[in-house]
Amino acid sequence: MSASYAQVLRIPHARRTFATALFGRLSYGVVPLSLMLAVTRASGSYAVAGAVMALFGVTAVFLMPWRAALVDRHGPRRALVPLLAAYIALLGLLAAAVWRPGASPYVLGALSALAGAVVPPLGPTMRAVWARLAEDRPLLQRAYSLDGIAEELLFLSGPLMVGVLVSVAPPAAGIVAGAVLIGAGTAGFVASPAVRAIRPAGPPARRGTGGPGVLRRVGRPVGAVTGVGLAIGSLDLLVVAFADLHGHGGASAAWVLAAVSAGSAAGGLLNGAVAWRGPAGTRLVLLTLGLGLALLGAGLAPGLGTLALVMAVAGFFVSPAVTTAYLIADESVQPEVRTRAGAWVNTAVNAGSTTGTAAAGALAGHLPVAVCFAATGVAVVLTALAAANGPVPAG
Repeated sequence: MSASYAQVLRIPHARRTFATALFGRLSYGVVPLSLMLAVTRASGSYAVAGAVMALFGVTAVFLMPWRAALVDRHGPRRALVPLLAAYIALLGLLAAAVWRPGASPYVLGALSALAGAVVPPLGPTMRAVWARLAEDRPLLQRAYSLDGIAEELLFLSGPLMVGVLVSVAPPAAGIVAGAVLIGAGTAGFVASPAVRAIRPAGPPARRGTGGPGVLRRVGRPVGAVTGVGLAIGSLDLLVVAFADLHGHGGASAAWVLAAVSAGSAAGGLLNGAVAWRGPAGTRLVLLTLGLGLALLGAGLAPGLGTLALVMAVAGFFVSPAVTTAYLIADESVQPEVRTRAGAWVNTAVNAGSTTGTAAAGALAGHLPVAVCFAATGVAVVLTALAAANGPVPAG
């Protein structure tokens, strides 16, 4: 297994390109939490903080395919640098606005929405670079698995960094730190020889390479990972509710959620190391089904320890499912729209997660937690069945 992943990192320019992309993507785990804490402190209102974060999240998630299309059309260097400049400028304005209490909620909302709209899409762009660097399919599978595991670790370490930082500085300092991270990471990324070698694709020249055409071709993986995102988004609240029901505090719930991440990392490592022979579409359906079935009975666990084991099993399917979806999306489109195809998968995960969080919040107040877990599992199973019956586009 280690040799397989080492082989990925031995690809010319892979280590430098991957390291700089990860450094920039670390800001994705730093900025949102820092912004939420800073807005809460500056406005004194959780409602304002929630509204500001919703605006940031909506534009960041749903405009990602548009930003990815800019990368495909103009090339990474010509697209990422202007986006980066706008993003850093808006983060600077946000940091200045929330440094002291009394900021206008309308100003904060407008700045946050604009900042979310121009977040540089380093994740989809790095995966498009992987598709160029790792031309052999098994090697690309390992590269995507490595990328997914690393990204998950970034989202775990980012909030930890914020926790350390806000213990010695105002939360707005975390926004500044996020701007520094993405600035340095993106600058190093676009300077990489692997990125400099990518030529702009220009305007769509063939049918199916426009926005709607790309989405139609990647509809099957997008539908499946929407269910995966739904599960991810619902688990935070449902695990906390389960812990409260059994007389445990938030710290105990955190350990259960860590089991999800541990299971996902283990599944991702195994998925990247195995030379799969069956169709990727079938594998994606089975992985999504496995996640849904694991959640169906999670709420019936007799205690927090058993739930942690069930969550580790559920997490085992998460990273492989997302990685497989990226592989299918990459194979379903022409090379000149790979960034956009990956961005649609990313958007589906995030949109599903947002929907899952909202749905879990609405259900948890009216239904037993076991029913909420079961409802989440049923929803994930249905997305898997829909993906199984969906059309498979020609590559």
